[in-house]
Amino acid sequence: MEKKKVALPLVCHGHSRPVVDLFYSPITPDGYFLISASKDSTPMLRNGETGDWIGTFEGHKGAVWSSCLDTNALRVASASADFSAKLWDALTGDELHSFEHKHIVRACAFSEDTHHLLTGGVEKILRIFDLNRLDAAPREVDNSPGSIRTVAWLHSDQTILSSCSDTSGVRFWDLRSGKIVQTLETKSPVTSAEVSQDGRYITTADGSTVKFWDSNHFELVKSYYMPCNVESASLEPKHGNKFIAGGEDMWVHVFDFHTGKELGCNKGHHGPIHCVRFAPGGESYASGSEDGTIRIWLTSPVSREESDAVPGNAPNPKVKAVADEVTRKIKNSLHIGTA
Repeated sequence: MEKKKVALPLVCHGHSRPVVDLFYSPITPDGYFLISASKDSTPMLRNGETGDWIGTFEGHKGAVWSSCLDTNALRVASASADFSAKLWDALTGDELHSFEHKHIVRACAFSEDTHHLLTGGVEKILRIFDLNRLDAAPREVDNSPGSIRTVAWLHSDQTILSSCSDTSGVRFWDLRSGKIVQTLETKSPVTSAEVSQDGRYITTADGSTVKFWDSNHFELVKSYYMPCNVESASLEPKHGNKFIAGGEDMWVHVFDFHTGKELGCNKGHHGPIHCVRFAPGGESYASGSEDGTIRIWLTSPVSREESDAVPGNAPNPKVKAVADEVTRKIKNSLHIGTA
């Protein structure tokens, strides 16, 4: 029988409500890690390579819309509907501080130097907290045209970007002046904005379009129409030759960056996909869904005969891993259970 490549994901259970945000740490001496945000109010930390559950951060009283790790994967930040952003110790799970806001916080991001935390939400105010002075009042950058959906740092922490839930485009703020210096025009509100690992590109998802922008000259590099409305997109970090997108059709689509040709389609989620992210080495990528699960997929899928059934997450003896160590480790970790 002719063999066909079929993606076999690791299925990571644990969240009781939809998974709305995923974030990979950079590669550290201890490996790399994956943090997930969910409407169940509890961010979860996992081994980014195997998906194994490490810990759950308990303390929020509302949905957590965003979570992230600092550059060294030593601290976690989370943004919540309980009108707070929290700072956590990633090693112990202890809450280090709670930054109070006056409305829902939708997004958070550590600065590259790890000294500051950026937040944004329904108040339409960008706040920058000094993590060396936790009780100090934050710097506030206002005049956002709408409720803030995404935030990120770039240009060695000299520039911040944000997009809005109810207004199209991406805005760039120069922190020296506190003013908007550039706006990227889109037709629909941007639901995902990712700065590439090398800082060269910004990947955005708006409606049924994924766009790639030059982060230094703010020029549009590529724009592709998707087969459905997508909520999130991510560029492969090592070679930059492919990207993934996920949205309302419940599938994770893989595309060629240079041509826009669809290279693959991964099925398995039972609800719309809210977030997709590549691992820092590009060997795998993760998707989070309305169904409450995280699925980790290999960039080069394992192969099996199309008619072979794989029961649940049990190992399949006919599965042949592609030839690299990461694939072998993931294949041996198909026993992941509920956190």
